[in-house]
Amino acid sequence: MITVLVILIVGSALILGALWGLYGRLPARAEGFVIALAGGALLVSLVSEMIDPAIGSAGVPMALVGLGLGAAVFSGIDYLIDEKWGERSGGGLLAAVTLDGIPENLALGVALISAAPIEIAALVGSIYVSNLPESAGGAREMRASGYSKRTVLAVWSATAVLLSLAALAGRYLLAGLGEQWLAFISCFAAGAVVASLATEVFPKAYREGQHLAGVATALGVMLAILLGKMGGS
Repeated sequence: MITVLVILIVGSALILGALWGLYGRLPARAEGFVIALAGGALLVSLVSEMIDPAIGSAGVPMALVGLGLGAAVFSGIDYLIDEKWGERSGGGLLAAVTLDGIPENLALGVALISAAPIEIAALVGSIYVSNLPESAGGAREMRASGYSKRTVLAVWSATAVLLSLAALAGRYLLAGLGEQWLAFISCFAAGAVVASLATEVFPKAYREGQHLAGVATALGVMLAILLGKMGGS
């Protein structure tokens, strides 16, 4: 039951974000603030809920290899996307959200195998809040490129289904793997998400929110730490 609930919550962020992009808009400063807040929280969640446990299971060398490979693969594919579609185009934003969403949701599925509910909640909340403005921006750009609202909403709904399948794959298809392989996959996914934060999330947060992005990122870090302490108490 918790797996289905978590996947529904995370998947709904893309659809709600698309609706937000099509029918409403926050001021740029507020949007940048929300993006930075989510980025800070997600960064802490990755370290505490994925990387640290992986180091305990597989050791530092394997964790570092996984992180490096994940970041390199994401950065390479992200570069190709920018070359093909342009980094600010609707298609480019859709591809970028899908690209960083797959490892995010795969990692979420892996976390569902053994993580405590409060730890899962911290990761889910971070992913949810970061997906909202990303999908809103992508939907807005696609609409500006001439796509109908129905087409834009259908594309983002299909993306939500795809990413939900990634979470299900992480939860059920990887459950039988040994601890070391699960740790490696978690770190690979974490590396990809860290690279996406550096290349997609934080630049957009600063572009929209300017110097408030720094404050919002720190608040996101503090929020994730508080949630982690609640889970450990």
